[in-house]
Amino acid sequence: MASRVCSIVTSTLVRRRLPLVGAICMLSFGLHTFPPSSFSVSSNPLTRLSFGSKTRGYQSSSGIRMEASNQNTVPSIVVYVTVPNKEAGKKLAASIVKEKLAACVNRVPGVESVYLWQGEIQTDSEELLIIKTRESLLNDLTEHVKANHEYDVPEVIALPITGGSAPYLEWLKSSTRD
Repeated sequence: MASRVCSIVTSTLVRRRLPLVGAICMLSFGLHTFPPSSFSVSSNPLTRLSFGSKTRGYQSSSGIRMEASNQNTVPSIVVYVTVPNKEAGKKLAASIVKEKLAACVNRVPGVESVYLWQGEIQTDSEELLIIKTRESLLNDLTEHVKANHEYDVPEVIALPITGGSAPYLEWLKSSTRD
């Protein structure tokens, strides 16, 4: 039994998927591990977190430092959208970037979704789009996804970007429409 577990854990498939799973979990759930006193969040979930100010960055009371944004950046978000297959992912990602609704779209194949639809449990293989854009473009991006997606109810979930590389965030701003 132990050798079987070892072979599963060391398999190429598991080694390839674990970093991706960890990254998605950190993006999705990482901020929830901080104690509430570490930062404050406005009632709008897409606004930036308020951290104690330091000369060259943000720092929470828990000691986490992030590179400061400046006047060359804008409030930014990461948006998750799932699509049914590779072709749909390529097409939607290209149209989003072409319309300057996002600076970058990562396509992550091999996502398996389990969900309740019309009273029944469904399981589908999908592709996840991870979209980096301005917070101000969320409504336009959502409408674009709805108009160009084959699902009746496409997933569009936005998470705030609370810090990061200033040059990357500046590039995100310059690569998207105002």
